[in-house]
Amino acid sequence: MATKKLKATSKADSSVRIIGGTWRGRKILFAEAPGLRPTGDRIRETLFNWLAAHISEARCLDLFAGSGVLGFEALSRGAAHCTALESHPAATKKLQSTKVALSADINIININSLKFLAQPSEGQVFDIVFIDPPFEAELLNQSCSLLEENGWLATSAMIYCELSLSDNTFVPPLNWQQVQDKYAGEVRYCLFTRIEPSN
Repeated sequence: MATKKLKATSKADSSVRIIGGTWRGRKILFAEAPGLRPTGDRIRETLFNWLAAHISEARCLDLFAGSGVLGFEALSRGAAHCTALESHPAATKKLQSTKVALSADINIININSLKFLAQPSEGQVFDIVFIDPPFEAELLNQSCSLLEENGWLATSAMIYCELSLSDNTFVPPLNWQQVQDKYAGEVRYCLFTRIEPSN
């Protein structure tokens, strides 16, 4: 299916490119918003190398989606579907524009990610979750806890976390096993796999 090219609609628009898969090289436009910092190319390439064996047909959840680049990158590389959560109206509007331009199978919800996760999942589970919140807002621990407590994760889900290198408060759930942990500049990024808690 042919895809449309995105055009900047505001001088405030910034852009980031998808670096792999079907949409490799396609530009994503995003509106500047507080705490919005798209994951850089080098980190993203490493992350999707980590996920290479898990991405095909995966159902993904992109929390604090921002530019949406993690979700769109996942879809470009073979994920089946993505749900992207973003509370900022202008950022959400740009996500919708990218969805249309790429004809992407992504469900974009204009909502606070913690509010969404505070609900019971009612059987809707995700294979891969991306958590890249604004660093200064102390949202990472709350997000991880709610994902686990309210049943949003598939049995062996993979969870990606991005945080400030100076953050020494991050404590993942006890049944998450860390499989990767790296640093780039002032950013720490790590990948966990979930292990079903024993009764």
